[in-house]
Amino acid sequence: MRLVTLAGSGPGSAGIVAANRVFPLTGINESLGTVWPTTVLELLRTGEAAALSGWLRERGKEVLTAIPSVPLEQAHLGPLYHGAVNVWGVGANFRKKAADMAVVPPEQEPICFLKPASTMIGPGEAILLPDGAGRITAEAEIGLVIGKTCKHVSPEEAPHVLAGIVPTLDMTAQDIHARNPRFLGRSKSYDTFFSFGPELVGMDEIGDLDALDIQTVLNGSVRYRSSVSDMIYSPWMILSYFSRMMTLYPGDIIMTGTPGSVDVQDGDMAECRIGSLLPLRNPVVQERISTVL
Repeated sequence: MRLVTLAGSGPGSAGIVAANRVFPLTGINESLGTVWPTTVLELLRTGEAAALSGWLRERGKEVLTAIPSVPLEQAHLGPLYHGAVNVWGVGANFRKKAADMAVVPPEQEPICFLKPASTMIGPGEAILLPDGAGRITAEAEIGLVIGKTCKHVSPEEAPHVLAGIVPTLDMTAQDIHARNPRFLGRSKSYDTFFSFGPELVGMDEIGDLDALDIQTVLNGSVRYRSSVSDMIYSPWMILSYFSRMMTLYPGDIIMTGTPGSVDVQDGDMAECRIGSLLPLRNPVVQERISTVL
């Protein structure tokens, strides 16, 4: 199943992507008398996302033809969701990237960091370059979206608590991090420094996860690319690792590392491409300082 959020459509904005069209859940409920939650985050938190996926697999595609829809290329897709969710990241998880950085991640102990909720933006929203922060980079990553409340999950159990994957962009103030390795969290915590979307894709749509291709793209040019098979720590090991530290909740996101980061400047377009998923694109804009009270 593929889920998106239709921008500007009010609180009931989740949609299913099928046959290159978007079927709003409000329209499905009105036409079929169903009562599916109509936001992506509510679907995740109620556990109905898994039920909706099963319904779609068993009979939904047969009845969708009678549901009002819009062509995917004409749909205005917004942020998948906002809310108090945890966003974790893993650093230096691709072998070539780690070698280029001269970083050797400790065995069984990924480099990790937490992103504040205020960093979250969606497709098309601007990445703001903070005044005085210096060099800023963007990097494409696969995001794991948690589908069930869980803790102490084994790598073998990890696929069963995952709602799906999502393209993400992680931004870093590199000059700040370079001053002191302990400033990693600070360097990644500026407003707009985490983007995700435009679609959440279930594992039933993915196929061979190890073969999945990830690309960091700047202004339409592919700068770095690799596949999951080049990861030092697999997505399932990463999910298990975080679940041993903390309870994971539906909607939480774990980034799994990047094949490479690119310097971004005012006027650039940063992009994450993952396999056949819809690409995530964000313009880069110099922040205009204003006082917020």
